[in-house]
Amino acid sequence: MILVYSTIYTVSSMASKSFSSTALSIYDFLERFPNDQACQDALEQARWPHGFVCPRCEHHSARTFARNGRKMFECRGCRYQTHPGVGTIFTDTKLPLKIWFFALYLLTQSKTNVSALELTRHLGVCQRTAWRIKHKIMEAMSRQDAARQLRGFVEIDDAYLGGERNDGIRGRGASGKQPFIIAVSTDRAGRPHLAAADPVARFDKPEVERWARTRMHNNVRIFCDGLGGFHAFDDLGLSPVRMPSQPGRKASQQPRMKWVNTVLGNIKRAIDGRYHSIRCQKYARRYLHEATWRFNRRDKMATIIFKLIDASAQCATVTERALRDIPTLSTETRR
Repeated sequence: MILVYSTIYTVSSMASKSFSSTALSIYDFLERFPNDQACQDALEQARWPHGFVCPRCEHHSARTFARNGRKMFECRGCRYQTHPGVGTIFTDTKLPLKIWFFALYLLTQSKTNVSALELTRHLGVCQRTAWRIKHKIMEAMSRQDAARQLRGFVEIDDAYLGGERNDGIRGRGASGKQPFIIAVSTDRAGRPHLAAADPVARFDKPEVERWARTRMHNNVRIFCDGLGGFHAFDDLGLSPVRMPSQPGRKASQQPRMKWVNTVLGNIKRAIDGRYHSIRCQKYARRYLHEATWRFNRRDKMATIIFKLIDASAQCATVTERALRDIPTLSTETRR
């Protein structure tokens, strides 16, 4: 027996309903996504906002039917059968979409971070499954903002993730530390706009130049300290303004370095306070991009989950092996 679906339920219609402008409560979330069908309707709208498109022949017409309780699409052009989750982070999932969407909710509404261990308790899944869910969602966040460029006034600083291991080495040469560059764009009044944080192999001119070509727009005014690698900005014609380096709290009190130090402190506190341990040199990109992805959408907390649904629907399939098999950056060594 073939069932034909006729219900139209879009993300935009859900987002337009009146609810708190500061956050999406659990009650609101459960009201909007009470079952798998509501989740699939939202995923369908995010994957095909202008209507069905066959992933094989790009035909725009399809018939719908149910298979094992899931809404399926059969292309009228090539008869290929598919559903909105195919080709996304939800490909081949055995879990109900409601569990995935609850994970999306938790990762967007948390002010800091949500660990895989915490997801295990909230979702009722094993730790390996929770790890896979979290890292697939973080990968979707990372890919959406990977090419985002900063404009206007941009504060830039260098930092490290990770700490001392029991090898007797401290400071920049300590093993287990992952160098990264963090930048925050502000308006003329000094209010923060967007942030970017990316791991680098080392703080030398070639690495900084590679990073700047990806992250900096031509129309930018850079404020940074006197790090040697930051002379790459001069070579690119960006004419940075170098601020005197200040220790401790004084660094965050400089007007033109205030927000980069504030965001940096928030990221480090969120990671140190939430995770028992992370493999900084392997997964730093995802953890940093998760933090900046939320920061860049901080003023849209009521609708941020819909932004993440869009990112998840547009992110190509990523397997667990691809999530884990990441080459470690060859980081700087102590001289």
